[in-house]
Amino acid sequence: MSRYADVYLLPISEDKVREYKKIASAAGKVFMKHGALKYREYVMSDPEAMGAVPFPKALKLKPGETVIYAAVEFKSEAHRNAVMKKIFADPAMDPGDKPVPFDCRRMVYGGFKILVDL
Repeated sequence: MSRYADVYLLPISEDKVREYKKIASAAGKVFMKHGALKYREYVMSDPEAMGAVPFPKALKLKPGETVIYAAVEFKSEAHRNAVMKKIFADPAMDPGDKPVPFDCRRMVYGGFKILVDL
């Protein structure tokens, strides 16, 4: 069985990271409750890239923004699909009237088969 990961990159205002962390921590608990194997979120600390396109340039960051990188691991793509159905049905994932602290239209997402796992 090959593992699978959903990966998210989202630009966010640096002053919204603390607020986002609370939301992400709560969401992570829901992901884990419904079967995700790992749930991790990272905030960029080194925006300079040597010999590559840096995230700030690729994501067209505005002054005062940083990047959140999130990776959620599953047993397989089929497992991810089943888990995500449960997650989207969970009332804890409904933000209600609260706005999210980032622009969802600028979020980058993809599902990946894990190629190397050491």
